Amino acid sequence: MNEAYLKNVIEAALLAGGRPLTIEQIAQLFDEHVRPSAGEVRIQLAALSADYAERGIEMKETASGFRVQVRGALASEISRLWPERPPRFSRALLETLALIAYRQPITRAEIEAVRGVAVNPNILKTLIERNWVRVVGQRDVPGHPELLGTTREFLDYFGLKTLDELPPLAALTAMADVNLQLDLGSTSGTADADGGAPAATALLDDDSGEDDEHLASPSEASELVASGPNFDS
Repeated sequence: MNEAYLKNVIEAALLAGGRPLTIEQIAQLFDEHVRPSAGEVRIQLAALSADYAERGIEMKETASGFRVQVRGALASEISRLWPERPPRFSRALLETLALIAYRQPITRAEIEAVRGVAVNPNILKTLIERNWVRVVGQRDVPGHPELLGTTREFLDYFGLKTLDELPPLAALTAMADVNLQLDLGSTSGTADADGGAPAATALLDDDSGEDDEHLASPSEASELVASGPNFDS
């Protein structure tokens, strides 16, 4: 198959798909007798990523596949296309989400023990409704409290392929707008919930009277993400 044609089809599919596409899904776009191999698709994905190196868009590999997205450095300017107020994440919500991401599986009581305050039910409700967090089991102790973990949508939203790509905790505590001060453990692995990346909506909360005046936008929160796509794995 002509390499230029293959690359053009892949680029068009990523732009039109509206969601991350896996290599297998991309290959299925072609008739069986001309269907490219996984290696051929990867080569053209890498070529597209190189083409975008100095442009306003970039290639990103997330847990659900590959996507083309606006380069993070341009998010502030591009956000002016939408006049409504951009979403904001409260410090309490981000701290709760960070604890779940780094110490999963974790119970609500364990989150409260680290943060020193009760978890506002609206925070967990919001995280679950956005499909960023889900119940992954129950702790084998009296009462069998639910264990919480992150989902594939969480990885997609923050531009991560696996939990191994979560940034060092120093990168979290360096975020002035969030100012996380948590004794978090480390973890690795992948999320396995199904679905695509959700649309952004406002995420404001009131955490039992806690000071939530420090808010971070999605573009600031997404600075937590690690490197770009790995085409060799």
